[in-house]
Amino acid sequence: MKKKLIYVFMLFITILFILFIPFKNTVAFHYEDTSKLLAYLSVKDMDTFQIKYTHSIHLTDVIETYELSNKQIKQIELSYDTFAVGMPSGPEGDEIFERKGGQYIMSNMNRTFPFIDLSTGQVVANHRVVSKGQEYELKKYIKPGTWVRISYETMNLFQLMRGVKMNER
Repeated sequence: MKKKLIYVFMLFITILFILFIPFKNTVAFHYEDTSKLLAYLSVKDMDTFQIKYTHSIHLTDVIETYELSNKQIKQIELSYDTFAVGMPSGPEGDEIFERKGGQYIMSNMNRTFPFIDLSTGQVVANHRVVSKGQEYELKKYIKPGTWVRISYETMNLFQLMRGVKMNER
């Protein structure tokens, strides 16, 4: 009887470890600044991803490129078609600003964030996330108009079961 209890206890501890030990790197989309996970992308350290949206004034795409490292999100590039409200007109520090193929491109950016807050577009923006050449429309996973907090984090199985996986990896 004692051995049986030990085995049951060991099984219980093993299940707890499996459920609650973080193991999967993700770009997580949480509801506002809460722990409520809405969606996530499976990623690896040093992966890049993009946030792509249609600018509300000039109605062309803006693409923000980010790199993942040390549980931080680093913006490394920004590209857009035309100058308008909210678009930078020149580089800062060591950034490079150039025009290529009809696009204004700000590269060599080194802007690091612990998270990014984003209000998903309700009308024009059509926010998309691009990862590994695949484009995911946020409105398929998150109600338009929702404030989301985007972060790079390692999750456990229990957390992953609470959100919607956007990519298969």
